[in-house]
Amino acid sequence: MPNKIAAPIAKEIPKSLKKHKEVRIDNYFWLNDRENPEVIDYLNQENAYYESMTEHTKDLQKALYEEMKARIKEDDESVPYFYNGYFYITRFETGKDYPIYSRKKESLTADEEILFNCNELSVGHNYFKLGGLSISPDNKFVSFAQDVVGRRIYTIQIKNLETGEVLSDKIENTTGGSVWANDNKTIFYTKQDEVTLRSDKVFKHKLNTDSANDVLIFEETDDTFNVSVGKEKSRKYIVISSGSTLTTEYRTLNSDDPDGEFVVFQPRVRGLEYSISHFEDHFYILTNKDKATNFKLMKTPENATGKKNWKDLIPHREDVLLEDIEIFKNYLVVEERSNGLNHIRIMPWNDEPDYYLPFGSETYSAFTTTNVDFDTDILRYSYQSLATPSSVIDFNMKTKTKVILKEQQVLGGEFDKDNYIEERIWATATDGVKVPISMVYRKGLEKNGKNPLLLYAYGSYGITMDTYFSSTRLSLLDRGFIFAIAHIRGGEDLGRQWYEDGKLLKKKNTFTDFIDCSKYVIEEKYTSPEHLYAEGGSAGGLLMGVIVNWAPELYNGVIAQVPFVDVMTTMLDSSIPLTTGEYDEWGNPNTKKFYDYMLSYSPYDNVSAQKYPNMYISTGLHDSQVQYWEPAKWVAKLRNKKTNNNLLFLNTNMDAGHGGASGRFEALKELAKEFSFLLDLEKIKM
Repeated sequence: MPNKIAAPIAKEIPKSLKKHKEVRIDNYFWLNDRENPEVIDYLNQENAYYESMTEHTKDLQKALYEEMKARIKEDDESVPYFYNGYFYITRFETGKDYPIYSRKKESLTADEEILFNCNELSVGHNYFKLGGLSISPDNKFVSFAQDVVGRRIYTIQIKNLETGEVLSDKIENTTGGSVWANDNKTIFYTKQDEVTLRSDKVFKHKLNTDSANDVLIFEETDDTFNVSVGKEKSRKYIVISSGSTLTTEYRTLNSDDPDGEFVVFQPRVRGLEYSISHFEDHFYILTNKDKATNFKLMKTPENATGKKNWKDLIPHREDVLLEDIEIFKNYLVVEERSNGLNHIRIMPWNDEPDYYLPFGSETYSAFTTTNVDFDTDILRYSYQSLATPSSVIDFNMKTKTKVILKEQQVLGGEFDKDNYIEERIWATATDGVKVPISMVYRKGLEKNGKNPLLLYAYGSYGITMDTYFSSTRLSLLDRGFIFAIAHIRGGEDLGRQWYEDGKLLKKKNTFTDFIDCSKYVIEEKYTSPEHLYAEGGSAGGLLMGVIVNWAPELYNGVIAQVPFVDVMTTMLDSSIPLTTGEYDEWGNPNTKKFYDYMLSYSPYDNVSAQKYPNMYISTGLHDSQVQYWEPAKWVAKLRNKKTNNNLLFLNTNMDAGHGGASGRFEALKELAKEFSFLLDLEKIKM
């Protein structure tokens, strides 16, 4: 492959980092300054190197982009949902990047009222995100928030829906979310610390007043906690949620009394997690109280909310994780997980027998979606699998009949889900634990070790990696790739204990599980090291960083998106967004035993003189979660240390943050870069 320009070599400026009487030398610490022109120059050099080295794939990238775009129904719209007298719809127009938010009064045949056309609002911005839409109870106003940088710092404004006028009220530096009291003139919202971006304050704002006069309602002083504010589905209570990884606390206020005082629901107790839902004169509490590792459901009178008053409704079960509940006037809907699969349980309030929705597939994903209407027998849920496009379904809980309102369309005329095979296999981890792997591939595939296989995982924060359909993924599957998800420890795929066994001082299980899954798909001849690829983003990018240090010989290529790889330096810097709230996930390195353990796997600290796989690493200059300098420093060190000539690319989006490009088609261009990287390594042409 022609090397058109030389790979950038970042200069070394040694910096001593001292902790626990130990010294780490960081030669690339200087990259931690986005205001430094030399830093921007280095990132631009890396981008130029990537562009030069992949010039021969530009036609492939363009073809992939057009192919993926052609499968998308451009003039698409969401399934309308009904709330407080209006049907709400989100739609896209052909050729347009951004959504249009609209509503229709009482009937879908009524005239459309456009709330926001984001294609117009985004003009002049390289990045644009609209969020936090909240309609006043009288339907006359909407609060909304905009981010034009990609750093998840939103400005809240208010629009008069009768006149179309945007009011002068302007609230800067917020998380974007807001909620209305029942007086139609008071909103509550959260602000974040300007340095760490931790959501730490709840304010009250009165319509048509200067936000400088907003009243501070609550401040979270524990820097491991974040706050949010919302409204109960019953609409009776406004709720402040304050939570860390291990502990939660709620405060409630009657929505009719916005100038009243919030009351603590149950004071925080370290290790006690709970969430609340209001129904009639009780609150229903999803909690891990009494060592309910997989959570249980309890209830308490709304005027006696302390935990001494909580009574069991659905007891704890060792083999079933209680994930969420949805309350309706006549039904309680419970979302459960067992053996790695979702289950939806319907429980009538009138003591009629409960039942589960039937799902027949070996591996699938099913979950409740937009259920804002309280007085209805209709449950809306979504169903999909690796080969089955996402469907939105309305299920009548009374008649037990369902209507498929929408199945994701895959345009182009070539997709048929019967052309693909889905499998769930189980790898044996180093300690004997069985780890599930979900995979999909085209029919007719031979297990001869020659198939390219992309293995994806996340494995942190108890986030479950459910199987999901992707029309863009077809561009790999139809070229012979197997796509697989490793449901490794650190997620909650097999219950809460699955998460507990992949965090803190057990974090290495996450990494060894992925390596063991990699070895298993090789042993079973789905693929071989010459054709195995790994992918992960953010905390999943940390996973990628570890596996290329520990087992580089297993992979031909690795994709790491916005990777969290400089674990030690980041976790020792409390000024960085999210850091202090992460101590319960990774450990607090100010404590020696956690420092030693985290240092032993931190990807950046463990880069060594060895052969590394081909690597494509992406980041965003304005990323608020994993700062751009983590992957930048990592790549600089890899360039200096690695002993082979395999590809190493750093591609920085200079206009975006953690989520990448904001437009739906711009995001496809980033995906085309990743796919072309894989296909080029496999020498697969269009």
